Amino acid sequence: MSPELESDTVADPNYDDEFDAIVVGAGLAGSAAALTMANRGLDVLLIERGSSPGAKNVFGGVLYTPTIRELTDFDDAPVERYVAERRFSMLSKDDETAVSLRPGEWHEKPHNDSYTVLRGDFDEWFAEQAAEEGATLLNSTTVTGLIREDGRIAGVETDRPDGTIRAPYVVLAEGGNSLVSEGANLKQTETRENVAVGVKEVLEFPQRDEVIEDRFRLTDEAGVSYHYFGEGAVGDAFGGGFIYTNEDTVSIGVAYRIEDAAAHDQSPEETLNAFKSHPAVAPLVRNARTVEYSAKTIPEGGAESIPDLVHDGAAIVGDAAGLVLNNGVHLEGTNMAVESGYHAGNAIARAADKGRVGADALQAYPESLEESFVVKNLEHYQWMMNAVEEDRDLLFEDLPRAFADAGTEYFRMDRQPKESHAKNAKSAVLSAVGGWTGAAKLALRYRKVVT
Repeated sequence: MSPELESDTVADPNYDDEFDAIVVGAGLAGSAAALTMANRGLDVLLIERGSSPGAKNVFGGVLYTPTIRELTDFDDAPVERYVAERRFSMLSKDDETAVSLRPGEWHEKPHNDSYTVLRGDFDEWFAEQAAEEGATLLNSTTVTGLIREDGRIAGVETDRPDGTIRAPYVVLAEGGNSLVSEGANLKQTETRENVAVGVKEVLEFPQRDEVIEDRFRLTDEAGVSYHYFGEGAVGDAFGGGFIYTNEDTVSIGVAYRIEDAAAHDQSPEETLNAFKSHPAVAPLVRNARTVEYSAKTIPEGGAESIPDLVHDGAAIVGDAAGLVLNNGVHLEGTNMAVESGYHAGNAIARAADKGRVGADALQAYPESLEESFVVKNLEHYQWMMNAVEEDRDLLFEDLPRAFADAGTEYFRMDRQPKESHAKNAKSAVLSAVGGWTGAAKLALRYRKVVT
């Protein structure tokens, strides 16, 4: 069977009972699962609803690559830039207070395994790696449901002429909008407070890479990852904004809770436009032209929202499994998607060796994932998501204003002694957090951020 088969051939082949496993979705998690199973000798069908892998996939722009590097010859991967600087900014209505990190080590390979990418290019390449190992890629095909036989998942229904495709194992890598998994009652629909909406634009500049390198102080293949929060980013919503540099474009966007979006008169597109016009952001995107606009939902429920990952004949991976970490400091999902696909693929290969398809035979997947950084990180920072929600007014409105006022006061140049300015700056911050007692409680509350 050829490594890649398109759905628009003159005579559509019948794939029913031709494969050991079906993967629904050729994103990062799905391709990782397909590649892992193909490496283990399984015949894998990788189904993608878009015209090509990545055509319908949306994310901010930074890919974390340790596991991909182990699975592929990563030197050939279509990355845009490596991340040489991380910047975290608190935005009040008109001000910015920022911390920037530019470690020299990040300029050395493998560049902290952090790269900006464009999913249309990268996902297609990653799926091709699975195809080169023997997986069959089927594009422009929508999975409409799952097949059950004798109480287990035994294949998928599609919009193809032949419709039904059976296989012993199905990997559901359909992303955050997981209609197939939910329709089969393999997981519950996530509540609005645990889902964010993300909108993103890709911007192009005159003179392209020269403008980008000048504005972001870059050389060669280096890039930046800028994260913003506070009322200047997304108003009083729970979320933030981002800017990532590509080779000759810039990705900019915002992400915030759907329940906040529903409660506001301002649409996500209007929120993004307001963010782009902030005094700290506008100079970075001046004279840019939008060449791409996209939106998606993002699961943000953390460890408490992870569904049952295995069922008889099926496994759930990536965003469909809620494997996203976004606590304001760490914004990760791509590495978790790949890691989950890798562990699910290995568990299915082991089960196939024994001829078993039950959920108990696939239990190695959730067990190995629990021992990996994925679940450990989600569990470690679950408290932070809850704490940030409780302190949202303080963190997103009061503190950004207080730090901006404190910085203005501390560096004020007049004929007053600097000691008086330092006291006023301290008072601005202490007033926002409730005095020394409030500051101590806040420090105690968030101490685990650095542990």
